[in-house]
Amino acid sequence: MSLEARAMDSAFKALADPTRRRLLDRLREHNGQTLRELCERLDMARQSATQHLDILERANLVTVVRRGRERLHYLNPVPIHEIEERWISGFDKPRLQGISAIKNQAEEYAMTNEPTSVPTYVYVTYIRASAEQVWQALTDADLTARYWGHANVSDWQPGSSWEHQRVDGSGVVDVVGRVIKAEPPTRLVITFEDDLGAASSREPSVVTFLVEPHHDIVRLTVTHENLANPAMLSGISHGWPAVLANLKSLLETGEVLPQAPWEMSHSHA
Repeated sequence: MSLEARAMDSAFKALADPTRRRLLDRLREHNGQTLRELCERLDMARQSATQHLDILERANLVTVVRRGRERLHYLNPVPIHEIEERWISGFDKPRLQGISAIKNQAEEYAMTNEPTSVPTYVYVTYIRASAEQVWQALTDADLTARYWGHANVSDWQPGSSWEHQRVDGSGVVDVVGRVIKAEPPTRLVITFEDDLGAASSREPSVVTFLVEPHHDIVRLTVTHENLANPAMLSGISHGWPAVLANLKSLLETGEVLPQAPWEMSHSHA
C-alpha cells in the first residue's frame, strides 16, 4: 500500500468515530485550544480526550503547536482537502458550492449580528528536504519569486522590514511587515499587512513558520493569526496551500508545479 493510501486510511479511520468528529467540530469553531479547554467543552476525561487527540494527530487531522508550557491543538485541513480533491472536485464541486452558499446565507440570517472572532489558520506539510533548504526557500528573494510569484525581500533580522514584491517588473509591493523573530533554520515570525491602500488602525496579522527536521524530511507548520475578518481567512485558506504546494514541489523536484496553483484555486471557486 502506498504512503498516500495509508494516510487516507488513517484519516477515514479517525473520522469514523463520533467523539473524534466532535473534537474536530470544537476546533473548527475555536481553533488553538488546550487539552483542558477541549475537555471542559466536551465534558470528557483528560485520558479519553488525549487518546482521541493522539489518533487525530497521527492521522494529520490535528496538529499541536507549543506555546511555552501549553500545547495548543489546531485543526489541520490537509487530509480532508485531499479527500475532497479526489472524490468531489472533478465532479459536482460547483453545484455543491452553490448549495452550500444558500445554506450558509440562510444560517447567517438566523444568527445575531454580533461580531465573532476569526479563528487562527494553521497548515502543516511534510517536505523531503533539510531544515536549511526550507529556511533558504522561505527567505531567499530569488527562490520565493520562483514558487510564490513574488520576491520576499528583507535581511531577515529581528526588527527589520520585509516586502512582498511582484516580479512582473512593476515593482508593486502587495504585502509588507516586520520580522518579529528569526531563529535559523527552524523559526521565523513576521507581521503580515496586506491592506496597504487604506489607513487602518487594526493590528497586523502574524505569520509563524516552524521548521522541524526529522532525518531526511521536515515538517513545516505555518500559523497565521490575528486575522482581520472572515474574508481574510477565506483568502489565505486558498493561498497558503497553493504557495506551500509550489514550495514543496520546488524543493523535492527542482521545479515548481507546471501551472500556478493559486490560479486553479480562483478558477475553481
